[in-house]
Amino acid sequence: MWKKLLGTLWRGSPGRVRRWGVWLVEPRFMVTVGAIVLDDEGRVLLLQHEFRTGSGWGIPGGFLERGEQPLEGLRRELREEIGVELDAAELVHVRTLRHPQQVEIHFRCRVRAGASARPRSMEINRVGWFEADALPSELSRDQRRIIADALAGGAKRAE
Repeated sequence: MWKKLLGTLWRGSPGRVRRWGVWLVEPRFMVTVGAIVLDDEGRVLLLQHEFRTGSGWGIPGGFLERGEQPLEGLRRELREEIGVELDAAELVHVRTLRHPQQVEIHFRCRVRAGASARPRSMEINRVGWFEADALPSELSRDQRRIIADALAGGAKRAE
């Protein structure tokens, strides 16, 4: 009986009230995009980020802005941080994290021929191109797995 009454009240409520109700009870996530960027030689682009914990080395990316599409946000981040444009991008990995509540979207990308990646933001200390078998030793195990999955053709496991 309560369920039916609540359903009737919900359906009869204005859209704005229903959206507000959903906003109150549903979890919210930050959304980030990341790129496994490859050059013509198959090397992987990594950034040493000022604000990243540990060594700072990791794949490029960042937070999406409100209403921004994932690939659009990734292209913006790469332009802002290192001045690179992409030729192609392919979705390879999506996962959710509990702490922080975050959705990560990863793309495998090709950089435009002749592109020169260099720090353009105070967030980035260094830019480096690395062979897949010679990644910085300080790179996290998680980042290594994401890179390996992308180079192997995409994520091999559901998370």
